[in-house]
Amino acid sequence: MERLITNYYETASIILFGIGFMTLLIHNNLIKKIIGMNIMDTSIFLFFIAKGYISAKEAPIIRAPYMGVEGYINPVPTALMLTGIVVAVSVTAFALALTIKIYEKYGTIELNEILEKGGD
Repeated sequence: MERLITNYYETASIILFGIGFMTLLIHNNLIKKIIGMNIMDTSIFLFFIAKGYISAKEAPIIRAPYMGVEGYINPVPTALMLTGIVVAVSVTAFALALTIKIYEKYGTIELNEILEKGGD
């Protein structure tokens, strides 16, 4: 239990991932499924950024007292998460555009009603 409290960022990201996953499973509304997917994305970004943080080290911006390579945080994980955020926003925009097209064709965004109407 002490590890959960000590690593509260990781614990929060695992809880958020579970919330997003359950939102994907339980709801039939496509917008709610997209929101669940976004919650899962955000939890993964939080987890990796929390794991990449190293206390007592600085951002890799070289200033007057140069601390050597060991004094700075590795910028690659942060750059990868920034790329992941851009991809997640793009996928969300594409999913919302598809949802609009589905609504125009079927008149609903409830998944069970779309499946009942079939692939006309």
